[in-house]
Amino acid sequence: MLTNEEVKKAADFFVREIVSLAGQKPIRIMEVCGTHTVAIFKAGIRQLLPTTVELVSGPGCPVCVTPNDFLDAAIAYSKQPEIIITTFGDMLKVPGSSSSLAQEKAAGADIRIVYSPLESLEIATKNPHKKVIFLAVGFETTAPLAAATVLMAEKEQISNFYVLSAHKLVPPALRVLLAAGNRPVDGFLLPGHVSAIIGMKPYDFLAKEFATPAVVAGFEPLDILQSIYLLLKQIQRKEPKLDNQYGRVVPVVGNPIACQRLNEVYQVADAQWRGIGILKDSGLALREKYRAFDALKNLPVTVEPTKEHKGCQCGQVLTGALLPTECPLFGEICKPEHPVGSCMVSVEGTCAAWYKYGAGRWQG
Repeated sequence: MLTNEEVKKAADFFVREIVSLAGQKPIRIMEVCGTHTVAIFKAGIRQLLPTTVELVSGPGCPVCVTPNDFLDAAIAYSKQPEIIITTFGDMLKVPGSSSSLAQEKAAGADIRIVYSPLESLEIATKNPHKKVIFLAVGFETTAPLAAATVLMAEKEQISNFYVLSAHKLVPPALRVLLAAGNRPVDGFLLPGHVSAIIGMKPYDFLAKEFATPAVVAGFEPLDILQSIYLLLKQIQRKEPKLDNQYGRVVPVVGNPIACQRLNEVYQVADAQWRGIGILKDSGLALREKYRAFDALKNLPVTVEPTKEHKGCQCGQVLTGALLPTECPLFGEICKPEHPVGSCMVSVEGTCAAWYKYGAGRWQG
């Protein structure tokens, strides 16, 4: 454990080195994870960087990338009296095409916040005449626990438990961003939480195929500064590779047990990302063996035609093509208390972070 003085000394060193390495050419670094976005704002890291180093946010908030058609299906299910919806709390305020789970809950729908998918099994056991649908949203970090819940439901023969799945995979989204090349990214700060599960190998293509530097980063301010320093070293030396700054938490091989559970229950599938579209092999679907737990394949539902909210630029923000402040709705029509797009809902959402910690005129 470093003392405060040691932390300050190390931070001063990394800031000096970053300034020295930055040069005059603009450098765009994308922090993929929403937790990084919030940590960067809270620590004032942008203010410490040279003006030539720009930090942009990527599609690393699972709530933000969840598309309207998933929300619309969840909302349609919630209107059926025999169904209980279980979900993480940050999904409640995400706007669907014409409603939200929060609105439906206020209107009487049985929607319950859980802190683990395993809680859904207890709810299902206590309500045998109801059908319980867990909204399985998240990246590789949360998907293994959803998989373990399905295995537990099978073992305990809980037949009234179902999953509505919108799990996403991070590496395929990064591949699409680089292949599109709309606004080039010079380096990636990779998510520590996801990497603790999948390890390092899934990111090999970043340097090998796209010559793009990448660093798996921790979430403390010193972690982030060191990771930016490591990225700039790679960029200036023109030696792209994959570094692991977060080695104290992220093993090279990831978590084999979690990955085993994940692969047992789920298979890779194409997936819809909000504002981005369908990305090949970027999502997870329940395997045929576990079809009995798939809500869409077992419980009929009529879903309204999906539509996007006019003027919302979440897709552009999620790919780093726009800053939140470049969206015409930001801070005017779209605010945390009345979000138009998902990026303003989650505490990890890019727009929510910019609104809370960004330009002074958005405060209050």
